[in-house]
Amino acid sequence: QAQLVESGGGLVQAGGSLRLSCAASGRTFSTYAMGWFRQVPGKEREFVAAINRGGGDTVYADSVKGRFTISKDNAKNTAYLQMSSLKPDDTAVYYCAANRLYYCSTYDCYARPNKYDYWGQGTQVTVSS
Repeated sequence: QAQLVESGGGLVQAGGSLRLSCAASGRTFSTYAMGWFRQVPGKEREFVAAINRGGGDTVYADSVKGRFTISKDNAKNTAYLQMSSLKPDDTAVYYCAANRLYYCSTYDCYARPNKYDYWGQGTQVTVSS
């Protein structure tokens, strides 16, 4: 069973950048597709971005396309979310998630939280105006 630990969250001004990291335990990280989700109080968890097992295929929510970049380093068992041109609307708790069991090739598949087997504890990102 994998354990995921996010880091890199914090307070940043609008227009700034942050890089979130998601470190995974275990030896099978290369077999996981990885996703990032975010959630604000009172709202459902929202899909942000995902990357396939090999790292060659990525999908993004329209709200972050062109500003966020997801990547994964299988040698370091770590996934990343580089966030640029941040907006106050990006304020949320950001969660990384690992998809071990399901094969996804479409946005709709990657965007479903129930396709992910493991979740991190979340890291707070706050963007001030």
